[in-house]
Amino acid sequence: MTTLDPAEIFRQEASELFDVLEGALLDLGVRPDDRELVDTAFRALHTIKGSGAMFGFDEVASFTHEFETAFDRVRKGEIKPNQDLISVALAAKDYIRTLIEAPETTDSIIGEAILDDLHRLVEPEGHKQVEAAPVASAPAAMAARVGWQLHIEFDNDILRNGSNPLDLLDDLGKLGACFVMALTDDVPFLDELDPEHCFLKWDVTLHSDCERSAIDDVFIFVQDEMKLDCTPLAATEAPLAATELAPPLQPEMPAADRHPQDAAADAGHPAPAAERKREEAKRPDDKANATVRVQAERLDELMDRVGELVIAQARLSQLAAATDDISIKAIAEEIERLAASLRDTTMGARMVPIGSLFGRFRRLVHDLSRDLDKPVDFVTSGEDTELDKTMIERLADPLVHLIRNAIDHGIEDTASRTAAAKTDVGRIEIAATHAGAQVLVTVRDNGAGLNTARIRAKAEEQGLLAPGAVMSDQDVHQFLFHPGFSTAQTVSALSGRGVGMDVVKRTIEAMRGSIDISTAPGKGTTVTLRLPLTLAIIEGLLIRVGEGRYIIPLSAVEECAELSATDERARGRDFLNMRGDLVPFLRLRNLFDAAGEPDRHQKIIIASSGETRVGLIVDQIIGSHQSVIKSLSKLHSEVTMFSGATILGDGSAALILDVAQLIAAGQGLADKPLKEAA
Repeated sequence: MTTLDPAEIFRQEASELFDVLEGALLDLGVRPDDRELVDTAFRALHTIKGSGAMFGFDEVASFTHEFETAFDRVRKGEIKPNQDLISVALAAKDYIRTLIEAPETTDSIIGEAILDDLHRLVEPEGHKQVEAAPVASAPAAMAARVGWQLHIEFDNDILRNGSNPLDLLDDLGKLGACFVMALTDDVPFLDELDPEHCFLKWDVTLHSDCERSAIDDVFIFVQDEMKLDCTPLAATEAPLAATELAPPLQPEMPAADRHPQDAAADAGHPAPAAERKREEAKRPDDKANATVRVQAERLDELMDRVGELVIAQARLSQLAAATDDISIKAIAEEIERLAASLRDTTMGARMVPIGSLFGRFRRLVHDLSRDLDKPVDFVTSGEDTELDKTMIERLADPLVHLIRNAIDHGIEDTASRTAAAKTDVGRIEIAATHAGAQVLVTVRDNGAGLNTARIRAKAEEQGLLAPGAVMSDQDVHQFLFHPGFSTAQTVSALSGRGVGMDVVKRTIEAMRGSIDISTAPGKGTTVTLRLPLTLAIIEGLLIRVGEGRYIIPLSAVEECAELSATDERARGRDFLNMRGDLVPFLRLRNLFDAAGEPDRHQKIIIASSGETRVGLIVDQIIGSHQSVIKSLSKLHSEVTMFSGATILGDGSAALILDVAQLIAAGQGLADKPLKEAA
């Protein structure tokens, strides 16, 4: 039996809360008057504090409490969040994350400095909080005050759920002078008493001119676990005698001295009343929308098992095809159907909306914009587009490099943009869309665009390009991905060493993807990443070249045709006339040095990558094939035309072709204007 580490559970939940908190803080920088964003940030802080104390993260609870106390003035509407406050709040969030994930690396001096900055921003110089006068010294003043008569009943299980009613009543006392009477009518005899049940009810007279919403805020996290009746007190009602005014129930104890069950009082976080009503309307469908947290390793293991099942099913189908037994054929078809359904379900479970990745870059753009003093808007679209979780993880670093380059090199400073009659604020757009069996992720900026002449000059300077050599602009731009290549005049903390774009290219190609660059001088640059949906199983086209069998990813295949004698030939290069369009083609027999004579009726497969098409001449098209991708060994790392291998139904291996690399081999054919050869 596996025992889950409570601390690890807290770290996972805290990570999600940090994402919510960071998103709310960044949105507040744009919409400072949005009360819902303030409440969202406050709820996240409240939950981190309570859960941290419950799981023994006392420093986290203590620091977050100070953070929450300072931020409370924003919540009460006393001050409006500005960019300085948002920046310090984000730094505080980072410090809390470090306290949770790597406490040994934290420095308390840094935490104190962050809190000092936070208090300085929420309590400007000259602002001093006025201490409340002792209530007993001014009984006459109480006569003029209005208030509330409250009746409070908590569910029996509120203690089991980690909430402490006494803490909530203590918070209620902070709104004003109150008299609390405990109702013990339902308390059973000692032998029937369950210490984890709450049998008490309370009548509270609260003398405060606060709004009803302030009372609701005290109980905002336990509204689903209580009954609260509030009746306004008449202004003429007799005041409480000084001797009847109850002192505060308890001073708040340090997190280290509190019982975990008490400290968990802040751990719940139900939605506000309006949201709660909407949720109640949806309750009949809650089971349909329920989710279960599963370790990523288990999903990976499940995917491996499904891959082996697909291979075994392919072997069974091949054996069934060789027999005349109808019952075996029927069983093989049924297993094939079930295996395909299980494969699709498992792959669906691994799919993650790419919006979870896009959200990480908002902070990156915010910080770079501040550090480089370049105002930048960050816009995302297609957040619901789904990718395999492994793809999401691998895609993070390349996108970070692309966004950093776009802001550092692409977006001009304010003076340059003004001189070019452009808006002062730059713009970074990141979008994701489905395109067949691929996902296109684009990073677009509205900066100055690429300086093709400078890139070419740098390539010639480094000996990558012969002076005066004829090369298209698109090919020149590909030098940006060469290791050590950079056009930056100086080396900074952000760029200039020629490493980032090299990392992008290697990572994307390792994911069987490709990169396209388009640019317009003065208008900006667009980088498009073309990625497969998953790295585990693909639909492929099984072909034969000589005696060898290969797989072409079906997402790259446009159409198939038979090579005829009328195909054109010009200057020793082969072209296929496809309804008026001349497409260059490659003879894979020559490329792979296949032995034997070619088949009499050869086939041609039109494959594409981006805007470029190429024809691949093969001996036979066998048919479609579900391919479980197996990585090649390190000994084959220099082989660029193949992205992996798969196991066929007869147990033999077939290499998976890398269409982008094959197209690169025939790229020169497409770049030659055919009218010159006429």
